[in-house]
Amino acid sequence: MTAARLHRLPVVTVLGRDVPVAVGPRARLLGLSHLDRDEAGAGLLIPRCSSIHTFGMRFALDLYFLDEDGEPLAIRRGIGAQRVISCRGARAVLEIPAEQGGEFSSRCP
Repeated sequence: MTAARLHRLPVVTVLGRDVPVAVGPRARLLGLSHLDRDEAGAGLLIPRCSSIHTFGMRFALDLYFLDEDGEPLAIRRGIGAQRVISCRGARAVLEIPAEQGGEFSSRCP
């Protein structure tokens, strides 16, 4: 059951999965924080973003830092709470509950 706050967001297809897009300041700030894993759905795309925080997270995340074409620049798996993670050059971040993502190559450390 996906959280109500995610249902109100527009949805796009990224890396073969349909995910809501964090379009407003509140959605961008909160991301998937303060949700249980089953409420997170397929994840969340945060456009115009190269850095995220995991304060308030209740489960680990797999993070896909995307370039301007939506291709993965870097992948960070199993990121726990209370972290700040970034990737220089990223244009968006796809947050996915850990271990639900696919296998993609990474082009930056």
